[in-house]
Amino acid sequence: MLHFIAKPDQMAQLLAASRRQAGLTQAEAAARVGISQSRLSALETDAAALTLEQLLALCGVYGLQLQLSDKTPPAVEPVPLIEW
Repeated sequence: MLHFIAKPDQMAQLLAASRRQAGLTQAEAAARVGISQSRLSALETDAAALTLEQLLALCGVYGLQLQLSDKTPPAVEPVPLIEW
């Protein structure tokens, strides 16, 4: 599934939902990425302080893949008109 994240609170919600979907408690997930359970709880409430290292580690644990793309779609080349 593709998720669009524009604000830290959206990332926090996605992390919490992904952890639950992976069947992990906060303590189990935190242990896998080397942070405390209380730190993970805080990140699931407010992801503004999430480091890139923590984000990538959590993505790995939850089976997520981080992908970035341009907001603006690429310009589409017009299809040449073929006249017969």
